[in-house]
Amino acid sequence: MSTSEAVFHDPRSVPLRRRSLARLVVATAQLLATQSPRRIRRVLGWLRRASEPATFEEAKAARDTVVAVSLACAGQKGCLSRSLATTLFCGLHGRWPTWCVGARRLPPFGAHAWVEAEGAAVGEEYPPDYFRTFFTVP
Repeated sequence: MSTSEAVFHDPRSVPLRRRSLARLVVATAQLLATQSPRRIRRVLGWLRRASEPATFEEAKAARDTVVAVSLACAGQKGCLSRSLATTLFCGLHGRWPTWCVGARRLPPFGAHAWVEAEGAAVGEEYPPDYFRTFFTVP
């Protein structure tokens, strides 16, 4: 059984310079997503050293940019790449959202990765207690 999914994808809605930077970040995030969770945490921990916490608006703008330029990040199964790209995109601007990894609280099991800023999940349509957090990189 398959389900249809409509995703927003309009790269031209993003200015050229920001679009180019976002595509580079998405490619980096997709490479990083192939690594082990331990290595991802280590890399993100190293990259966030000089960053300030991101505001919700900054993290939302970064996520919207990533989703606009990458179909892989826009889909339901693109949560790991999307969250990593959003985090890295914010990091390039000296800001850092909290990167989170967890799973649904209720069966069936479903792993998920997302970004939080100012204590709220960014761009997620799930209730705040829908996922149990396994680990974060604040």
